[in-house]
Amino acid sequence: MCTTCGCQSGEARIEGKPAGIAGFRRVDPPRRGTGGAHLHRHPDGTWHRHTDGPLGAVHAPGMPPARIVEIEEDLLAANDAVAATIRRDLEARGVFALNLVSSPGSGKTTLLVRTIGDLAGRYPVAVIEGDQQTSRDADRIRATGAPALQVNTGRGCHLDARMIAAALGTMPPARDSLLVIENVGNLVCPAAFDLGESHKVVILSVTEGDDKPLKYPDMFAAADLMLITKIDLLPYVSFDVGEATAHARRVRPDLEAIALSATVGTGMEAWLDWLGRGLAARAHGVEASLQAGIG
Repeated sequence: MCTTCGCQSGEARIEGKPAGIAGFRRVDPPRRGTGGAHLHRHPDGTWHRHTDGPLGAVHAPGMPPARIVEIEEDLLAANDAVAATIRRDLEARGVFALNLVSSPGSGKTTLLVRTIGDLAGRYPVAVIEGDQQTSRDADRIRATGAPALQVNTGRGCHLDARMIAAALGTMPPARDSLLVIENVGNLVCPAAFDLGESHKVVILSVTEGDDKPLKYPDMFAAADLMLITKIDLLPYVSFDVGEATAHARRVRPDLEAIALSATVGTGMEAWLDWLGRGLAARAHGVEASLQAGIG
């Protein structure tokens, strides 16, 4: 159960079959009104408690705010423990793992299809696809020849580390490879869930508002790279790449940014170079710093 939004965590299916994932402790979701005590995670991974709104009270009859904070703390601690194991295993295999996060329709799958084609013969790529329903995106990835596994979250609005652990048990990635996790389209809850990735990559398309980083700061604070996609549509939309980048860097000053179009190929070389540096660093057992000033 996600205590941020109340979504269900026990319905995950991998390729249409029950994932067999031991769920987190089940509780009724807190019903938040004008306020609520909860946890907030900083980009450095530290947490603190705070309250929302003027009342500072959680509207969950029979459950005190301290208990809800404790439950959320337990949920995230359990998730992070699984994520830490995933990260160690992937690092030992030289796997460079990315967690792609965005709103629905930002072009994540189109970018992946183009990236897989451009990397053909250079690096092996595997993809874990997260959606509430259907295997449409995994089917698109498999059509490129790359292995892909579909995780359907049912009523869940994000992937969690136990889903990824189950998926990796079914489809272990090759050594010295790129693993891309395409998360469920959502700029809120996925920010809080570590999946054992090397980096979160947030995708913002020019068909969205350039103020998205200010509206959804937790996601942009959690990411190490922002990709601004669909820039071939800039002549037809009201979107300022410079403003979007400035807004994102108000949230995270060291955030890298690359503007690209997977459709026409503009900016793809910068993205492929970023991937290449990360893959090379991971293959040599070195933590990828990726500090080149792109953007």
